[in-house]
Amino acid sequence: MTHTQLTQLDAAHFDSKARQWDDNPVFQERALKIAEAVRKAVPLRRDMNALDYGCGTGLLSFPLKDELGAILLADSSGGMLDVVTGKIAAQGVANMTPLKLDLLTDPPPAQRFDLIVTSMTLHHVPDTDHILRTFHDLLQPGGYLCIADLDQEDGSFHGPEVDVHHGFDRAELSQRAAQAGLADIQFQTVFSIAKERESGAQDYPVFLMTARRAGA
Repeated sequence: MTHTQLTQLDAAHFDSKARQWDDNPVFQERALKIAEAVRKAVPLRRDMNALDYGCGTGLLSFPLKDELGAILLADSSGGMLDVVTGKIAAQGVANMTPLKLDLLTDPPPAQRFDLIVTSMTLHHVPDTDHILRTFHDLLQPGGYLCIADLDQEDGSFHGPEVDVHHGFDRAELSQRAAQAGLADIQFQTVFSIAKERESGAQDYPVFLMTARRAGA
């Protein structure tokens, strides 16, 4: 199956879930914990341009919006972006712009960012090295990259029918990030998702990886 076909399947899945996404208290709590970890790891400023890639309904960016400048909320799911657009309008937010974007197939934005955040998106991207290089190139010198995603797991988080990465080994991801030109790479555990399995409850830790593009 091609990346385009996978992307279409992924987007259709998230389109169908978009309207109910914010009703899930686990998603809400996870986003708030990740936002707090970003806040502690990065010296946020009101003049920082930010990209939230795989933004979903904006659960990560909305808690940070008053501490940042312009935020570009990018996702491949039109359904998710419809929800984001509605929330921006309902709250009268002036510094957020939604954009339909898949960085593996679409041209990257011309602008450069002081901060890129992405939450629970990396394991859906087939080519990890490509997306890390793209993130590096989209950062201003000295800019920050914050990736929240699953630690390596046995494939039971999504189940065998879903074609995604089964989380990430931190040492391997750190090496890939360094090869993409990123520096100051650090990890912390920020959340744990509990799911019921036949064998009982299973915890899936979520990390935040922070890194910087070398420069000013």
